[in-house]
Amino acid sequence: MTEAKYIWMDGKFVDWHDAKVHVLSHTLHYGNGAIEGTKAYKTHDGRCAIFKLKEHTKRLLNSSKMTLMDVPFSEDELNKAQVELLQKNELNEGAYIRPLVYLGYGVMGLYHKEAPVNVSISAWEWGAYLGEEGLKKGVRVKITSMTRTPNTSGMGKAKAVANYLNSQMAKYEAVEAGYDEALLRDDQGYIAEASGACFFIVRDGIIITPPNDTSLESITQATVIDLAHDLGYKVERRRITREEIYIADEAFFTGTAVEVTPIREVDARIIGAGERGPITEKLQSGYFDIVQGKNEKYAKHLTYIN
Repeated sequence: MTEAKYIWMDGKFVDWHDAKVHVLSHTLHYGNGAIEGTKAYKTHDGRCAIFKLKEHTKRLLNSSKMTLMDVPFSEDELNKAQVELLQKNELNEGAYIRPLVYLGYGVMGLYHKEAPVNVSISAWEWGAYLGEEGLKKGVRVKITSMTRTPNTSGMGKAKAVANYLNSQMAKYEAVEAGYDEALLRDDQGYIAEASGACFFIVRDGIIITPPNDTSLESITQATVIDLAHDLGYKVERRRITREEIYIADEAFFTGTAVEVTPIREVDARIIGAGERGPITEKLQSGYFDIVQGKNEKYAKHLTYIN
């Protein structure tokens, strides 16, 4: 990880190495926390802007509400803190931003109502999540034995800290088997999402992605669907089977960290031509145009820090 100078903690800018919590912090023991992943980009005019800042902060607050944490800062205060953090850290070339709502020190035991609610925001330079080569040539994917935690067993719509143990185990299984990323199925056997991204396939020119029944409501997924419509493609939101993936013409991931990453292989089956497909490439190029301020239609989603 590339370190920055400061981390925002409960309204104050703290030196990176002094941003610490007590070992008895409630979230550390019981897993109730909410996170976000937001990204800033250097735009075509040389400035730096955060993409869909308001939407990400709103989702952070929604996740916290779902998991019964009363955040002591307003949406506006959190948006302002993220802008100021990037400014103080001089992250003018772009950055990944990680807000975190967590339960701090003071209460032990499962009942958490009296535990203090703390908020931190970190930001650092972070390149392509699945590698620069993956963005161009595509990644290898394994459908893992792990089932995506069903909504009957947790807060699946929350971007909650506890949900990521499921993702972590799936990712580990895939990487140890020689793949780059994991795909998880829901409890009925249909594809839900990747360990930390949404999933799309292309068949006969139609872009298909699962509904958010058993996955996080993705901000990047929604952006790519809007972009696909702009480009004249038909998009279907429906369930996808494992077998259908194997015979897809193209496949790709979307997410704040993965951006638009093509998939060249799933479970030792080559997808399409085994490289970034033409529709994926158009969506990828269009997405980078959006976050770099080249598409006027999406300019309203950029919050400039300089």
